Amino acid sequence: MSVPFQKYHGTGNDFLIIHADEYVPDRGALAERECDRDDGVGADGILYLALEERFSPPRVVMTLVQPDGATAPMCGNGARCAAEWAMRRTGADSVMIDTQAGTLRADRTDADDIIIEMGTPTFDPAEVPVRADEPVFGEEIEGLDVTMVNTGVPHAVAFVDDVPDEFFESEVSRSSSDAIDDVDLETIAPPVRYGDAFPKGTNVTIASPDGSGGFRQRTYERGVEGETDSCGTGAVAIAVVARRLGRTDADPVAVSPPGGDLRVSFNERGNATLAGPVEHEFDGEVTVESPAEQ
Repeated sequence: MSVPFQKYHGTGNDFLIIHADEYVPDRGALAERECDRDDGVGADGILYLALEERFSPPRVVMTLVQPDGATAPMCGNGARCAAEWAMRRTGADSVMIDTQAGTLRADRTDADDIIIEMGTPTFDPAEVPVRADEPVFGEEIEGLDVTMVNTGVPHAVAFVDDVPDEFFESEVSRSSSDAIDDVDLETIAPPVRYGDAFPKGTNVTIASPDGSGGFRQRTYERGVEGETDSCGTGAVAIAVVARRLGRTDADPVAVSPPGGDLRVSFNERGNATLAGPVEHEFDGEVTVESPAEQ
């Protein structure tokens, strides 16, 4: 028994999209198998989407299952991929995305990018969540100076000039935007990701100023348990933290993960928006257990 999927990516953050009506008895097991880049199709998660065209603009109910089999409440690039998927089916240039972190509006821009509202970021320890009495700004946690913010999911944000020397793979100038490439993210991130301070774990995002008010980005994602080519909530986290700490006054803030270029803006309500390209890669099918095999 098999179900069809479509493969999309937003700046390298890639997902299998399966219509929510398709029968998948164990979504977690399917994600663990098919997100594997050696033995499966390879992806940063599986998006299950239900399209409700009776609304104006159309609505999409989005559920993200990550490679570890767990469900994530929000994914910025995943939501942008969901929006592109829905727009292609309806012909609409605006859609509403229902996520576990709230309902978000997405629009197609004149440049054919997808821009999506990302809600209101919060530093509140109870909402991040992080075990702290006050918001965490530049405090040492598990060997790394981080600022904690929730942009739909928790992020521990650090800038390269705060990364200890032992976590660089070579001697580099911290003022260089290339310094981020030499950070040993696979070593420095896991202790923070699983730190006792975080009751639900955290993503770990490193930023390096690009010299023009923007930033380069690398993110170790919770649920993927490794670095991804892009992370939309991480890009928003960098922009929010950088503005809060006085590291930039740009708007939009350009953020460049390894997979491409994103733009983070702030609207009149104080909500962040995330914009960038989305691409449809290919279609295929994956095998699932039939009812008789369960």
